[in-house]
Amino acid sequence: PPAAVVDLLARQLANQLDQMACCIARFTRAEHACAPEAFHFLPAECGHWTTVIYPGGVSEDDLVRYRRELHRLLLLPADRPLFRRANAHAFPEDLAAEPYLRNTHVGLAPPPGATEVRLVRGQYAYRHYLQDRMDDNGWGCAYRSLQTIVSWFRLQGYTDCPVPTHREIQQALVDVGDKPASFVGSRQWIGSQEVGYCLNRLLQVESRTMFVSSGSELPTKSRELLAHFENHGTPIMIGGGMLAHTILGVAFNDKSGETHYLVLDPHYTGGEDLAVIQNKGWCGWKAASFWDQNAFYNLCLPQRPTLI
Repeated sequence: PPAAVVDLLARQLANQLDQMACCIARFTRAEHACAPEAFHFLPAECGHWTTVIYPGGVSEDDLVRYRRELHRLLLLPADRPLFRRANAHAFPEDLAAEPYLRNTHVGLAPPPGATEVRLVRGQYAYRHYLQDRMDDNGWGCAYRSLQTIVSWFRLQGYTDCPVPTHREIQQALVDVGDKPASFVGSRQWIGSQEVGYCLNRLLQVESRTMFVSSGSELPTKSRELLAHFENHGTPIMIGGGMLAHTILGVAFNDKSGETHYLVLDPHYTGGEDLAVIQNKGWCGWKAASFWDQNAFYNLCLPQRPTLI
C-alpha cells in the first residue's frame, strides 16, 4: 500500500540522518567541521543496496578501518575494495554525463556451446582512437588499451590516479629508463611490456607477461586465461601483428576444445554509440582465427592488489 511505502521511506530517511549525525560527531575536529556525504553501493558480492555515510575531505586511507568493519559486518571478502567512493553505484544520469561508455560487453551472449565462460569483473571505460581530441589513429592502440585498464583500476577503487594521457604514458616510460627523452611527444608504438611498466610506475600494480610464438598457439593458454579472469578479473592487453587489443573474457568449449575471446577493439574511430560498437564487432566474441596465426603475441595480465 502507498502508506506503507511512505512509512518505509520516512524511516529510512530518518536512519540516514542519524548516520550523518554520527559521522559528524565522529570525524569533526575543533578546527574542521565534517560535511557528511551519502554514497550508494550495490556490490555483486552483497546482493542488496548499502548506503554509507562518509566524511567529506577525509582520505580513503584514513577510512580503511571504517571499511574493514563494514566488510566484516556484511560478511564480505576483505581482499578487494567494495565501499570506496569510486565503487559507488553509477545511476543512468551519472553515466549519461560521462564522455566514455562503460562495460560495452554487457548484453553480448557467449558463443554457442561454451561450457566455461569467464569475464572481466567490475567496471571499465572503453577507450579508443580519436578520443580526447587526440589523433592517434594508426599508432595509439596500445595506449588506448592501457587507458581502458587504468580506468578499471580507478572504477574498482584501487587507485585515485587519473587515466594517463599519451604524453604521460610516454613520460612514465622515460622515467623508468625504458625510453629516451625524445620518446615524449612522439607517435611511436608501445607494446605489452611497456603497458606493464606503466601500470607499475603509475599505479604500483604488478603484471604478469604471457608469450606465445604465434596466434595459433594462443588457444593452448585458454586455461591460464580462464584462471586469470577467475582470480583477478582485470582486462588483458594483447599485442602482436602490429596491433593491440583488450581481452575482456574467455569462453571455452570442453567438448570441441574451441576457445573464443571477448575482444574490445581500440581501433574504433566512431562516436560513443553502443549499438554500432556491438553490432559492428568493435566489442564482441572472436574465434581463435581472429588472431594472426603467424604473428608473435605478448599479453599483459594485470594482477589485482589485495586491499580494502
